[in-house]
Order: sequence, then structure tokens, then C-alpha cells
Amino acid sequence: MKNITQQFNSGFEPFKALLIYRYDKAEEISQFQRDEKRTEIYVESYDIGRNGKPINAHPLNDKEVSVLSDLLQTAQETKSGYLKSKSVALINRINRFFGTNWRAETIRYDKASIKDRDLASATITISCVDTVDARYEIAEILKHLADQYGGRNRVQYWMDFGNSRSSGQVILSTLEKIKQPDSELYRPVETLPLVTDEFKDLLSASEQADHTPSCSLAEALTKQDLFINSALANCGASLLWQLFREGILFNRGFFLNLQDFRTQPLKIA
Repeated sequence: MKNITQQFNSGFEPFKALLIYRYDKAEEISQFQRDEKRTEIYVESYDIGRNGKPINAHPLNDKEVSVLSDLLQTAQETKSGYLKSKSVALINRINRFFGTNWRAETIRYDKASIKDRDLASATITISCVDTVDARYEIAEILKHLADQYGGRNRVQYWMDFGNSRSSGQVILSTLEKIKQPDSELYRPVETLPLVTDEFKDLLSASEQADHTPSCSLAEALTKQDLFINSALANCGASLLWQLFREGILFNRGFFLNLQDFRTQPLKIA
């Protein structure tokens, strides 16, 4: 981005820039009435760097929401709408860079999500949560959907990410038997164990011993390594890339330790 501060005189020193998105979402009233558009507003905040260029794009925090709503004199229900998950900022950034048209759903993925099976189901589900209870709840949801839902987005694979201070793991599982092509070179495997079944004891132990805060909190940087999340994300994405491009996997995940720079793959057997 270019220097946007040149248009201001010396009496004003810009320190913040806001990028406002508008999304007109079609909302079906009933099967007999026409759809109406419901406008959603999302505001992304940028800091202004020393060279006058916007940097550090991020969703509005509570303080910024309060200041903006006071300036605009908005109602409470509109004020709460300015506060969006960081997933919205990330998806918008990806769409602008790659020209995609993805949309973030800023809703909680829990048992209530089963009511909308089309939205809750996906061929590949990727999770990254902070607690063991959340993993078990996701496992229950996916198993229920695999048994009860046979639509276009039928649940088949689950890739779970987890980390502590300087280590983490990515585990790929299946929710049902997935028929594999015949092979004279390899022994195809139709099922991969769920992380909540195979590593049940490990998950329970980590819940008691690890108190690492959420990766979405700024103070997390003082209690976990700066690059553990990005390192896991890149290695996990590489696993997906191999699955998509090669159509075959020899490893179903890995354990990563950044403290001694060691990665241990999980073989498919």
C-alpha cells in the first residue's frame, strides 16, 4: 500500500486506518416469499507505520469497537456487529490476494450446529482448538454427521491441529471406511483412527499439565514460541497438498518439536 498520510496537513497525525466491508446476504423469509437482502458490515483495522503505510491488519478489538461506535453514535446491536472474529480478516485477506470468494462463518461449532447439516458438514474438517473437551465435542459431531448425513459434503476426513509451548501435532483421521483402489505395490488402508480414540491418554495428560493460553491472545506470545502455530500450519498444509496432488499418503500426521527442531511422522500402517 502507498503512503496515505501525505494528504493530511502537519496539524494531524494519522495513527489508524479503517477498511469497511459491506456484504449483502440474501435471507429467505419463506418458500412463498422473495428473498430479502440483509446487509452485514465488517470493519478491519490497520495501524499506520512510520512511512505512512497501513500495516498490521486485524479485526477491531473491544476498545476500537467502543471508540468507533461512540463516534458514529450507533445503537448497541450495531455496535456488537463491529466486533468480528479474526477469521473474517484472514479470509478477506486471502480473497484479495488469491482472487477467491470464500466467506467466513463467525459462529460456534458445537452440537447446535447439527441443526444445519449442510453448513456443519464438510468432506475434510480441520480443527484447531484449545481444550480436550472441545476436541471430544467435535468428534461427537462428526461421528453423528457421518452416520446421519449423506449429502454432497458428507463427512469423511478430520484433520486436528494442537500445540503446547514449543511442540504440537497434526493428526489426520477418517470418520468412515473410505474405499481405496487396488494396488500391487502398496497395501491400501480404508480407515485411520480418530485422534480422540488413539491418543485419549495423551490428550487427558496434556489437559492437566498444559495451561497455554489461546493463540488468539496477545499474551500467548509470552507463554508459547512465536512460530509454533505457523510451523504446524505449514506442515499440515503440506500434508493436504500431498493428498490433493499425489492422491496417496504414506504418513497420516506428525509430531513437531521446535525446541530441538525435530519432526516425527506418523506412518500409515
